[in-house]
Amino acid sequence: DLDSAGHVAAVIVFDQFSRNMFRKSAEAFATDPLALGLAEDAIARNLDLALHPREQQFLYMPFMHAEDRALQAKSVELFSRIGVPGVVEFAEAHKDVIDRFGRFPHRNKVLKRDSTPEEIAYLNAGPGGGWQK
Repeated sequence: DLDSAGHVAAVIVFDQFSRNMFRKSAEAFATDPLALGLAEDAIARNLDLALHPREQQFLYMPFMHAEDRALQAKSVELFSRIGVPGVVEFAEAHKDVIDRFGRFPHRNKVLKRDSTPEEIAYLNAGPGGGWQK
């Protein structure tokens, strides 16, 4: 049974390590469900409340990375609580993409999904467009 620090450590492994170790491949997202489950468990048990805001930030990242509108709304709610400058705006930017497309278009290629014309235009936009190519 993990404590609050154990949850953060496990979320970092499943959410962050995979993204950096397997960048530009489908494996980057393979452990997202594990990270999200751990984050949800920690929050349900109020373990996040014992964490420093920077630790909370890592614990909440699986919500920001989720291709789900309800989880994106939860992400904005969670990040709004911790008061780390710039983080709420980043969460809102993720939510805006999911609200618009229902998924992150920059993942389409590695996940072998077809992009819509609107997604292609978004990805080809100038600086900031498709903010994670």
